[in-house]
Amino acid sequence: MNIKKIGLASDHAGYELKEYVKEYLTAHAMEFVDYGTNSDQSCDYPDFGHALAEGMERGEVDCGIAVCGSGEGISMTLNKHQGIRAGLCWIPEIAHLIRQHNDANVLVMPGRFIDHDMASKIMDEYFATPFEGGRHVRRVEKIAIH
Repeated sequence: MNIKKIGLASDHAGYELKEYVKEYLTAHAMEFVDYGTNSDQSCDYPDFGHALAEGMERGEVDCGIAVCGSGEGISMTLNKHQGIRAGLCWIPEIAHLIRQHNDANVLVMPGRFIDHDMASKIMDEYFATPFEGGRHVRRVEKIAIH
């Protein structure tokens, strides 16, 4: 994955972890665009999931990281967009597999269930793992509905 800029999105339950993700990306000299939310005030995760997906569709960012309380709602929202392959990760091994086998272009994390240390390990694995290609290309090509 050729990453130049990463899009970020969260709801209120994922806001604190998203702020940590920004620190992680800055420490690793990675550029990002924050599509919100910008506080821990109650809000609707679809608003920010759609904003991130649309930013990717417009080419503003190359991939994304999204966080909500469970990670499920924002994953569902992101995956409604045909070019998005968002994968929910709570351990590094899942991050490895969503990149290696599914060519995931959005990493989703559950803000209420992982700490900063685990989030760092997940992001390390996500960014270090290439798409394997081969037999997985055929499978990935079958995901989007045309």
